[in-house]
Amino acid sequence: MVLFKLNKACASYKGKRVLDKVSLEVEQGEKIALVGRSGAGKSTLLRLLYDTQVEECAFLPQNLGLVPNLSVFHNTFIGRLHQNSTLYNLTNLIRPLSNERNAVLKVLKQLELTDKINSPVGELSGGQQQRAGIARALYQGCNIFLGDEPVSAVDEHQARNVMETITTNHETVVLAMHDVQLALSFCSRIIGLSSGKIILDRQSDGMSSSDLAELYGN
Repeated sequence: MVLFKLNKACASYKGKRVLDKVSLEVEQGEKIALVGRSGAGKSTLLRLLYDTQVEECAFLPQNLGLVPNLSVFHNTFIGRLHQNSTLYNLTNLIRPLSNERNAVLKVLKQLELTDKINSPVGELSGGQQQRAGIARALYQGCNIFLGDEPVSAVDEHQARNVMETITTNHETVVLAMHDVQLALSFCSRIIGLSSGKIILDRQSDGMSSSDLAELYGN
């Protein structure tokens, strides 16, 4: 089943062409990494995909979209605001209900963040904030996860744990990735971009980082 389909899609930013006639299909169940140099068009392509399925996707942007003065609990709970009544959401803002707190703790445990549940997000490290953003996306309960550099601020141990958590909790995953090795380890399909064009689209099985060297001019 095809979930996303782009046909010769183009996009520009400040008068500069960012994506140039990109055609792409993403099928249900695929785990895809978008790789390439900064400015290759990965983030723009990810956003185009998201815009076609907003209601069906959990989306992690690079800027995370967290509320600094709210706790990790509340930033995670935000992922389900649209599923509840205004009164229910206000109740949890004032004093979290035990069932919601337990559900959030279950998500935070996967990301090794349970000890920060009551901490304001603005007081966390960059890596902890990134994991809080992922927790919010996980809490949405969507089958599709789109993430823009989801492990850019975490260490190697946390990066592998985060990738494992994302790929096991979502049926379909598309990630803009900087770390080629992680992309090869956790994604079954690699899409390489350069100057706004897809120049590589292969299954990751049997690939090595050297196969992607041309994307980075190595």
